[in-house]
Amino acid sequence: MNTKNLEKKGRSSCPRCLRPATHCLCAYVSAVPSRTRVLILQHPDESRHALNTARLAALGLTNSTLWVGEHFPDLASSIRQASAAFLLFPGPEAQAPLPLEALAAGDAPLLIVPDGTWRKARKLVQLNPVLADLPRLMLADGVPSRYRVRKAAEPNAVSTIEAIVRTLTWLEPGQDFEPLLRPFDALIEQQIAAMGAEVYARHHGG
Repeated sequence: MNTKNLEKKGRSSCPRCLRPATHCLCAYVSAVPSRTRVLILQHPDESRHALNTARLAALGLTNSTLWVGEHFPDLASSIRQASAAFLLFPGPEAQAPLPLEALAAGDAPLLIVPDGTWRKARKLVQLNPVLADLPRLMLADGVPSRYRVRKAAEPNAVSTIEAIVRTLTWLEPGQDFEPLLRPFDALIEQQIAAMGAEVYARHHGG
């Protein structure tokens, strides 16, 4: 599968979603508020990937920030300013998210989300030791991923934007985060259309 075929068709890219101008996803992006502040730490290699779902999440979440790099010197300051901070990453002591009702009214927790392959995401955590002391959250079991054009080694693996939506839904059950997935769904449909039904069925069983 060549996920760069869409990029070859477009001579220019949208400066906001970074997709080819002919396949811009901005029309699908909705402004979604959250009590939780989401900070996405994106590995540079992932920022150049055709299926950059973290950027779509950052575009839709009004209370979010996307940092691209490997080492983040301002991370400690951001954590200190938060009433509570959590790392969305698996580990022996990781727990499923609990609703924010346990926090004092008005508290705005910080959810830090590494974005990259498992190997590169682990590297981000290792290169930023301040993350080691944070309580970790893991994804609760849910429906299968909508990421139909990317094979994952783990059967329960999901894209970054799906992981964020699932976590926020657990943290803030009164808020609807489903609109965040609209550009993601459109992105997947674009990629399937670009590769053709036969190629998609051959590689993904669609």
